[in-house]
Amino acid sequence: MPSPVRIVLVETSHPGNIGASARAMKTMGLNNLVLVAPKEFPCAEATARASGADDVLAGARVVASLGEAIEDCGFVVGASARLRSLPWPTVDPRVCARTICEQAADSRVAIVLGPEHSGLTNEDLGLCHQLVHIPTNPEYSSLNLAMAVQVLCYELRMARDDAPGVVAAAEREAREAPLATADELDGFHQQMETLLADAGFLKPDHPKQLKLRLRRIFHRSRLDQIEINILRGMLTALDPRAQRQHGKHE
Repeated sequence: MPSPVRIVLVETSHPGNIGASARAMKTMGLNNLVLVAPKEFPCAEATARASGADDVLAGARVVASLGEAIEDCGFVVGASARLRSLPWPTVDPRVCARTICEQAADSRVAIVLGPEHSGLTNEDLGLCHQLVHIPTNPEYSSLNLAMAVQVLCYELRMARDDAPGVVAAAEREAREAPLATADELDGFHQQMETLLADAGFLKPDHPKQLKLRLRRIFHRSRLDQIEINILRGMLTALDPRAQRQHGKHE
């Protein structure tokens, strides 16, 4: 797979799962691993379970937050073992892999997997453009973290071999600017949420689900950097504090 595709493991509890995930990645040709606040790393158990994928472990980047792990990515996929009560764009691994191959032609892509026992939080999902769900036996749906990584990496390899990782020429020509990165999108959402809270639209007691719904609206739009700048300029123009600050300078 092209190097822009990275695997992000969030708050992994067992170091052995990190090593086994590195092994799964290497067998399918991926090597870009980012670890968000792992409980224990580096660790001898991780090295042992990597079974020859030591180079993937050695190149793994450790960061403090999911936002830092995906800040330069234009497309972020979150893996979940369960379907959420809040509707979210969800696909199976095969469809997801084809989409990733297309998106990786223009921007960096991240596949995010949460902690072993709890999975990704709703706040984590708010940073993702799409959710991938691996269908399992309903009577026994316990899929190990490294197994999930293996399934996703396998589908990526098959998608790469089946179709070139490029977007349609018409779509590429129509795009004026690169897709907005996760960091740029999050900056826009933070600005919008602050303004809406000040206006009384976002209530401090129950704002989380509404914030997620708002993020989902804009994630579906696949905003580019020019569009993000336009939207942020609009928010600034509507912000009474920015207007007062502008008046002081005049």
